[in-house]
Amino acid sequence: MFTRTESFRDFTRLYPVVTIIIAIHILLYLATTLPVFPNRFLFELLSGVNLFIAEGEYWRLATPLFVHAGFAHMLFNSFSLILFGPALEQLLGKAKFILLYLTSGIAANIATLALEPLTYVHVGSSGAIFGLFGFYIAIITFKKAMLSRENSQTILTIAVIGVVMTFAQPNINITAHIFGLIAGFLIGAASFSKKK
Repeated sequence: MFTRTESFRDFTRLYPVVTIIIAIHILLYLATTLPVFPNRFLFELLSGVNLFIAEGEYWRLATPLFVHAGFAHMLFNSFSLILFGPALEQLLGKAKFILLYLTSGIAANIATLALEPLTYVHVGSSGAIFGLFGFYIAIITFKKAMLSRENSQTILTIAVIGVVMTFAQPNINITAHIFGLIAGFLIGAASFSKKK
């Protein structure tokens, strides 16, 4: 389930939403690091700057999900999406997967706006990716039969490691990680708790 054996062509055909999100990550990383943007104008335009959001630049609640602070940051989040996104895209379908991803990420950024100072600046798709983990945890909680024991253990282990690393590493948007996880879980709980 979390092992990728598809060819590049098959992956893009089977998981078009995950593919498009990763392509946006890469393109925006290149666009915000190329010399043509010497003042990093595009990066600054798309970053989550709490002060600017509070002043009405509401697109910054969504755009930081696709912008990253360096190659390693972009690579790690894209790799996480490659591993954990496809199964949910297949399970939910394209539209519902997009809704889960964006809703979790935007909820994480709203929490960041509410709980962090106005001077706080953030980028990255971690809140949305933690939303995927939260949704998986909801599956484990309410529809255990949908995942094998091994896959459930994998998800729970990685989610715990992710939360621990959130508090252990510097320059991490702790608020986004935690509230992305909560948002994904609540979306999953709403989806599965009343279904037999």
